[in-house]
Amino acid sequence: MRAPKMDTFPRTAVYPGSFDPPTKGHLDVLKRATGLFDRVVVGIGRNPEKDSLFSAEERVKLMNTLRPEGVDVVVEAYEGLTVDFAKKHQAVALIRGFRTMSDVESECRLAIANRTVADLETVLMVAAPEHAFTSSRLIREVVGLGGALDRLRAFVPEEVLDCLAEKQIELQQRMEGS
Repeated sequence: MRAPKMDTFPRTAVYPGSFDPPTKGHLDVLKRATGLFDRVVVGIGRNPEKDSLFSAEERVKLMNTLRPEGVDVVVEAYEGLTVDFAKKHQAVALIRGFRTMSDVESECRLAIANRTVADLETVLMVAAPEHAFTSSRLIREVVGLGGALDRLRAFVPEEVLDCLAEKQIELQQRMEGS
């Protein structure tokens, strides 16, 4: 039984990530998070240490296209610390998805740091079995190496698959031009 709400403000959670590209696993976690919180802010981080396939603006556009309807979901790019982004949105929690036990170990370290530094809770959501082996890094690798994109249908929505095809052509043209 769910405890009655004592406050009148919406309970907001931030779901941070690179979402490069957004996968069916990301969307599953997002949909489930909307059942737990009144509002979910998808924070698309700009990570200078990662080679991005899609720009932050392209990822925001994709996630806005894919977000569930009828619920309060906001998609926004950000730079800097995730805890600062969460504070800006008055979030009570961060949403994190995990697939394996090694993910749990690193997520627990991060959750403890976030609670210590920013008094921010973390909600860990187990990947659905059909998404347990979905990896944005693997998808980027297939695209970058010119692999068959139809094999990615199980991992990404059609809208993303179409964008991946365009990116693959761009990458091939760039390589041919160099």
